Amino acid sequence: MADKINTHPDISTRLVGRADELTPGKAQASLLTLAEMAADERGLVHGGFIFGLADYAAMLAVNDPNVVLGAAQSKFLAPVTVGDVAVATAVVVADNGRKRQVECHVKVGEKTVFQGEFTCFVLDKHVLDA
Repeated sequence: MADKINTHPDISTRLVGRADELTPGKAQASLLTLAEMAADERGLVHGGFIFGLADYAAMLAVNDPNVVLGAAQSKFLAPVTVGDVAVATAVVVADNGRKRQVECHVKVGEKTVFQGEFTCFVLDKHVLDA
């Protein structure tokens, strides 16, 4: 990994994913989907876990200790099942001072299962101190 991770230091890699690649303005994170993520007996993974992975990748792409998510537009394109490895790639596509637009897609193998655009804000201090 080229850059040091400056955001979300205590995130659960088991539930949200782990950082695999990090360069300025771009990040990749992956998540092995677990049985506890299943929404039904057939092993359909709840979309919230895939969204969480994409959100984490977006935060990594910005990579500031005080980055927060302001808005998101997302599309779930295909189902994910228990045992799949989901890989999120996020890229900062616009940097307007404190506001960053990040595009992200999540794949399982070669299949895109999620696409999203995240509006992120870099605050002066931690959001809980604002």
